Amino acid sequence: MYHFTALVTCLAILVYAYASILVSQARGKFGVKLPAISGTPDFERVFRAQMNTLEWLPMFLPSLWLFAIYIGDTFAAGLGLVWVIGRVLYVHGYAQAVEKRGPGFFIQALANTALWAGASGAIIWRIVHV
Repeated sequence: MYHFTALVTCLAILVYAYASILVSQARGKFGVKLPAISGTPDFERVFRAQMNTLEWLPMFLPSLWLFAIYIGDTFAAGLGLVWVIGRVLYVHGYAQAVEKRGPGFFIQALANTALWAGASGAIIWRIVHV
């Protein structure tokens, strides 16, 4: 079973839900009515942070699970937790200023790359050595 990876998956979903709540709050704060997706720069940064999280989930989740299956649950969950932390830093940093999004983005991108590369390498290794 992949209990730790499943827990990190739930945390990743929670981070996305949290980013969505921040957008809802920003709509009220900055007067951006649905269905508009543009408004003040302050609103647009919060919105882009949520959308960027959504854009990364289809890369993160398969990489996380393939890593867990081919390498191991605990190690996958550890890297996944790094991704979650990076995402939280990214969302909060971007909401403050464009320049503050970098550290969180770098952390989550590095974690995602490690998950993808590890999973890909393990899959290729098994194909070659069967």
